[in-house]
Amino acid sequence: MSIRELPDFLIDQIAAGEVVERPASVVKELIENALDAGSSQIIIDVTDGGRTMISVIDNGSGMSRDDLLKSIKRHATSKLPDDNLLNISFMGFRGEALPSIASVSDMTIDTYNGIDSHGWFLDCNIMSIKPSSWESGTRIRVLNLFGKTPARLKFLRTDRSEMISVVDVVKRLAMARPDVGFTLNNRWRFPRGQTLSERIISIMGEEARDRMLTIDNVSNSSGVLSLRGFISEPTFRRASSVDQYLFVNNRPVKDKVLVGALRAAYMDVMHAREFPLCALYLDLDPKSVDVNVSPAKTEVHFLEPARVRGFIIRTLRDNISKTMVDFGNHEIERFQHSEPEQSSFLMSFKDNFLSVHNDRPTFFGVYDKSENIENKNDNMPYTRPLGRVIGQYSNKYIIAESEQGFVIVDQHAAHERIIYEKLRTHSIKVQPLLTPIVVNMKPEEVSAILEIKDDIKSCGLTLDQFGDDAIAIFEKPADWDLNWKKLLHDISDEVSENGHSSQLHEKLHLKLANYACHHSVRAGQRLDWVQMDKLLRDIENTERAGQCNHGRPVYKIIKISEIDTWFERI
Repeated sequence: MSIRELPDFLIDQIAAGEVVERPASVVKELIENALDAGSSQIIIDVTDGGRTMISVIDNGSGMSRDDLLKSIKRHATSKLPDDNLLNISFMGFRGEALPSIASVSDMTIDTYNGIDSHGWFLDCNIMSIKPSSWESGTRIRVLNLFGKTPARLKFLRTDRSEMISVVDVVKRLAMARPDVGFTLNNRWRFPRGQTLSERIISIMGEEARDRMLTIDNVSNSSGVLSLRGFISEPTFRRASSVDQYLFVNNRPVKDKVLVGALRAAYMDVMHAREFPLCALYLDLDPKSVDVNVSPAKTEVHFLEPARVRGFIIRTLRDNISKTMVDFGNHEIERFQHSEPEQSSFLMSFKDNFLSVHNDRPTFFGVYDKSENIENKNDNMPYTRPLGRVIGQYSNKYIIAESEQGFVIVDQHAAHERIIYEKLRTHSIKVQPLLTPIVVNMKPEEVSAILEIKDDIKSCGLTLDQFGDDAIAIFEKPADWDLNWKKLLHDISDEVSENGHSSQLHEKLHLKLANYACHHSVRAGQRLDWVQMDKLLRDIENTERAGQCNHGRPVYKIIKISEIDTWFERI
């Protein structure tokens, strides 16, 4: 069979298969073009999930007659002035979006550049251009999407599902540019000029107010990486990753390095099946990241992925830790907002007797038996963040009073966090092996393991290359027996795919967390005054003390004013 050149219309439709996957892809490409045109207000209208009509109107710079005609030619773009794919500072740059969309739909464009004496209208079906009365920016209407390629229509989901994807795209781009106003179907409105925190609340919901921690433009030691944005308190989480917004140089991305770093940062303060909320903006030299990976432009490749991942993990962990160590008034106030489940507990608490135990139970683990247990509560500090002990309720909760209000501490969760942090900060006890454990692997798998050899050693596992097709383990964490062959193969697969691996760190975390859980004060155990006070003082000086290793709250503080309202004193 002889080789022939494909006709232009078929080339465009093939290209459209990569760029225009579904209606949300069209919305994304058109909004990105509007942002590149300097728009400050973008109006999107979508009918039937996008299959019938998509309209995007912007107040950007518009186009001249010649530029309008060029805009629907493949690989024609205004986004690469120096022809350098390693220095991309625009949302778009491929010059594929408009011709791809036009090849699978009925598309029209109205535009005015503010210079010509009138606007211009282009019907992309018949390549007919004529003057129009359009007065500002650009309007692109996409009708009958995939009407020219009916086979593609059957792959679309229901209108409701497609609309959900459209809303998600608009939200992510609105998060990327809080200075720009977005309106979708006159229902989803994000006003122009919002601060980032205001945009977060408008997108994530009012419950995000006062529950997000600020990452204040933190840079690494060399200044080549910078991270800013917001992450949620560990006790504020979702059942899915729906409210995780990640950006690289203000470009919305779904990148495995960033997602893995976020997961690792929350690993010991949140359950593995729960997800933090975030809006994180990573800024770095455009030459250090390749955004020209896929036509959708949602994937990126970092020049130094391990460096990026480590920087993000350290930055997020530092900020999570600070909120639990800094017991200033602002941090206290953040924990004074009652959640729905807390309110029902408090109402039940008010109606029950607060028991104070004067008997002397057996001391537990970390507390010094020589302390004077006759020391009464009168001498305990009232001004400390978690206050002074009043007593114990239901043999589960330590009750205290402070200047800010009424304090309830989960004794098991508090002690569990204390023990875990002590274990985490101590060196891992390792066991040298008389006979190394040798795991046969493919040469490329051996190379992947050696890429993160030092990181693996930080978890207590010392290994090295054993010939071209094997890895030998010389030391392992004491009292720790795993299926080392499976683990190394899993680590190799993860490194090959993502450039890093969290397998060993997650297993180490689970081991330490389980130990801390099984060796901490139990719910139902009675404590005396000194034990309770010692527990409060220790938790005040423990990192990430606001939640246990499973993400449950350690303490709650109820404002005095809230208590006064119960008894109609306000």
